[in-house]
Amino acid sequence: MSRANRRYIRTIILSVVAMSSLIWAAIDLFGIEPQVMLDLFYATAIGAAGIVVTAGIVVAGVAGLKKLLELRRGDRG
Repeated sequence: MSRANRRYIRTIILSVVAMSSLIWAAIDLFGIEPQVMLDLFYATAIGAAGIVVTAGIVVAGVAGLKKLLELRRGDRG
C-alpha cells in the first residue's frame, strides 16, 4: 500500500472516530435524545440534497442559456 493510500485511510478512520465521539458526547453528556439526533441527521441530509439539486438545476440552466446564445450567434453569420 502506498504512502498516500495509508494517509487517506488514516484520515477517513480518524474522521469517523471523531464524528462518533461528537455524537456520543451530544447524546451522553448533554442529554440529547437519540431520536432528536436522528431527526437532525435527516434534516441535514435533506438540506444537502436540496442544495445539490438546486446547484444542478442552476448549472443546467446556465449551460442551456450558453448553448442557446451560441446557436443564436451562429445564425447571424
